[in-house]
Amino acid sequence: MKADSSGCELCSVHAAEDSESVWEKHRVLVVAASTALFGTGFAVEYLTKNVLYGHAIFLAVILFSGREIIGAAFSSVIRRRLDVNFLMTVAAFGAFAIGQADEGAAVMYLFSLAEYLEDVASGKVRSSIAGLLKLSPSSATIRVDGGEVEKHIHDVRVGDVAIVRPGQRIPVDGVVVSGSSSVNQALITGESVPVEREVGGEVFAGSINEEGFLEIRATSPPTETVISKVVRLVQQAQSERSPTESFVERFAKYYTPLVVAGSISVALVPPLVLGASFTTWFYRALILLVVSCPCALTISTPVSMASAITSAASNGVLVKGGKYLESLGRVKTFVFDKTGTLTRGKLEVTDVVSFSPSPKEVLQLSASLETMSEHPVAKAIVEKAKAERLILIPVAEFNSIRGKGVQGIVDGKALVVGKHELFQKIPDKVLDKARELQAQGKTTVMLGVGDEVVGLIALKDRVKDAAAGAIEELKDRGIQSVIISGDNDATTASIAKDVGVNHYHAELLPEDKLEEISHLKEKYGSVAMVGDGVNDAPALAKANVGIAMGVLGSDVSIEAGTH
Repeated sequence: MKADSSGCELCSVHAAEDSESVWEKHRVLVVAASTALFGTGFAVEYLTKNVLYGHAIFLAVILFSGREIIGAAFSSVIRRRLDVNFLMTVAAFGAFAIGQADEGAAVMYLFSLAEYLEDVASGKVRSSIAGLLKLSPSSATIRVDGGEVEKHIHDVRVGDVAIVRPGQRIPVDGVVVSGSSSVNQALITGESVPVEREVGGEVFAGSINEEGFLEIRATSPPTETVISKVVRLVQQAQSERSPTESFVERFAKYYTPLVVAGSISVALVPPLVLGASFTTWFYRALILLVVSCPCALTISTPVSMASAITSAASNGVLVKGGKYLESLGRVKTFVFDKTGTLTRGKLEVTDVVSFSPSPKEVLQLSASLETMSEHPVAKAIVEKAKAERLILIPVAEFNSIRGKGVQGIVDGKALVVGKHELFQKIPDKVLDKARELQAQGKTTVMLGVGDEVVGLIALKDRVKDAAAGAIEELKDRGIQSVIISGDNDATTASIAKDVGVNHYHAELLPEDKLEEISHLKEKYGSVAMVGDGVNDAPALAKANVGIAMGVLGSDVSIEAGTH
């Protein structure tokens, strides 16, 4: 029996997309047609001087472009809560009634255009969330009575054991109960290198099993995985409206009934009390309705926001959400993710240390052996050797020691490249050098020939060329910088030192980053967040201003942070 999926974020996102009416799906065509009609109306009335046909076209503009606005106006009447849709509808038809058809059409056309621009932004949010959820597989292979059964992710229960083969995405949050492997969870935690996971290790849905065969016991239902929580956090944070937009809503709530009451009074009081002409004062009441319509206020807010967003986008900066745009000028603290934001998000060899042969020979032998591996560390070493134009030597009897390193025969020598756990006897000078490099936030691997450690290779995710300069420029403007990262403390501390940041927080999960942003907002008032990964999405959405790295960033971080 299939589990109830009514509460599933993935299903709800796609259901919203599927439930769109034909009108909504072709909204851009409606806008284009309204624009053409509006232009035609002006041409007919003011160029050909055919007022009747001009008015007829302007009426078509009001009815066509204002279809949803007019419907919302009737709904507000039924609910007895008159809103800005009612006022715009009355103003449009009122203008038409007093012979200013072009004014009425302009009011309805511009207001509907503003609504369309806001809907476009909302659609991008839905798309980004759907894209995020696609990172988590929709099905899982579950161990059942010694066999394998493919289940929809809705049907996976806490305690079920999922089978994950090399190269597959992990479908559940859980604990490894069998096997070991390197798991790439950079998008979830921000760690710059894959982490080794053995029995008892915790893994997250959406991360990638790079090498080994894993069996994982689910510890959370599908709706409570890290990715699902990220979706909820993004949705909650993005539901906040800008101060100006909130003011417009409050303003319309009280202003609309007052204007309507005032217009009714203008139409009835003079004829009933003073015996004045009803026709004259009814006409004046319509004029009052038209001139009282807060067109500039109701239209300018979304249109000006859209204009700013478009201008920023043309300069390579995506902006979404009026609240965040308005807050930009008040930001006093910039918070940076590390991996892929301040750094390149790719390991590079920084040091080659030799204890017996030459450094070039250490690199040559290591790279020759590592050509047989797909691990990011191996790829970085091979790239360094190729950059040095070293000739790589064929490998025999290659063997991968999962989670620790590789071994094989190169040029007749038995080589081992990997973590220090692979070596029984390591000289103190080698250990001291390794600790020195690790204290600098570098990943180290050792090269052993036979039983002797002959060299060290250190790797690091390099800082982007412009990072330190950007931090310095922020300092010059009186803005402080903070780093929050899912990576380990030593690596984060090293990067912070390299770019000139004094405050940093390491080993943070997405909810931890969100909490840290909340603390900083309480302390400093207005905070900007810069990030690129899925794990940054909630923090980007929560910050007063979120800035996503559009080239390297994940889709969801770009959508959540482009504000």
